Amino acid sequence: MVPESLASLEGRHLLLGVTGSIAAYKAAELVRLFKKAGAEVQVVMTPDATRFITPLTLGTLSEREVLVDLFPENEPGSWTKHVHLGRWADLAVVAPATAQTLARLAHGFCDTMLAATLLSARCPVLLCPAMDHDMYHHPATQRNLELLRRYGYEILPPEFGELASGLKGDGRLPDPERIAAHVAALLARRHSLAGKHVLVTAGPTREMIDPVRCLTNPSTGTMGFALARAAARRGARVTLVTGPTLLPTPPGVTRIDVTSAQEMYEVVLQHADTADFVFMAAAVADYTPVETAPSKLKKEADELVLRLRRTPDILAELGRRRRPDQVLVGFAMETDNALENAREKLRRKNLDWIALNRLNEPGAGFGTGTNRLTLLHRSGHLEELPLLPKDEAAEALLDRVLREIPSG
Repeated sequence: MVPESLASLEGRHLLLGVTGSIAAYKAAELVRLFKKAGAEVQVVMTPDATRFITPLTLGTLSEREVLVDLFPENEPGSWTKHVHLGRWADLAVVAPATAQTLARLAHGFCDTMLAATLLSARCPVLLCPAMDHDMYHHPATQRNLELLRRYGYEILPPEFGELASGLKGDGRLPDPERIAAHVAALLARRHSLAGKHVLVTAGPTREMIDPVRCLTNPSTGTMGFALARAAARRGARVTLVTGPTLLPTPPGVTRIDVTSAQEMYEVVLQHADTADFVFMAAAVADYTPVETAPSKLKKEADELVLRLRRTPDILAELGRRRRPDQVLVGFAMETDNALENAREKLRRKNLDWIALNRLNEPGAGFGTGTNRLTLLHRSGHLEELPLLPKDEAAEALLDRVLREIPSG
């Protein structure tokens, strides 16, 4: 009997990439789970993977020829297979994904059948890293993983446990049951926002004092960009309004760059009327100089007094204007009385949800790759999420928000 968690795999086309890791033996069980759930499975192996498990084993289980060589002998026209496979697959999963394969994909090398297929793929791609602890935590590997996330790849982090080296640490490939459930969840999510318009704000604003100085904050925009990327993967039409940031535009997202709070206010209101979901993740300045000096202020007096005025409250204005069927989600960065302040903001600004994070918690402040969100719903429901990479936190937030939408 197929577990309910794998129901979304029935009839799906899955591409399974297997690379040269001792954990490659788990691929056999993964193929079995996919097939039992009713999926069609095409296995693509790297040459090094064949040292750990044979193509005959995986081909027998998948009932398809396993592909290894980019240019197989005696097969005219086979060099285009990677293109057709990239269109055939509903989802590709690489389990295990070695440091070598991660580096290949992060930097666009196309010297194996698997790399060529994944670079041609139009479907979601899930990477399941597996390697020794120190190799996984090496800055080069972590940088490659960050690049891959930015490109739109899904990453299932490895687990802590006993490794082939005899050491214990991060780097263990999750069990096949967990990987299969994650694949099924990704496919179930894939069209959950199809036909919807999602508006996201991200990053800081800059309020100019003079042509070379400004009031701003340390926001990098990572959380907002993660939300935009996650919504686009689910089929939404996404408009991302962002303050100054160096982050690349997520695939499939329409990006609008602004600088000041006033500019963000004007652009957001232009697009809010057609948005089904609004996620206000930007760190917008509350105050701006009354006057901006036309030229650089010279360093003269020991003290400089700036007169400030309030910026437009974008979230409050959205709360006043919102349609009855529009979902409005705010963010709150707090240091003191966090829950009380977040609840008050939720009520006062007429929000459906507020995502609270605390600046003084390790891993949850500005400029981190992780976040620990507390989600508060207008009904009073509260849910604490664990510390997660921001891409995973974005997916969890979207899951919770969509769960509250009445079906039909």
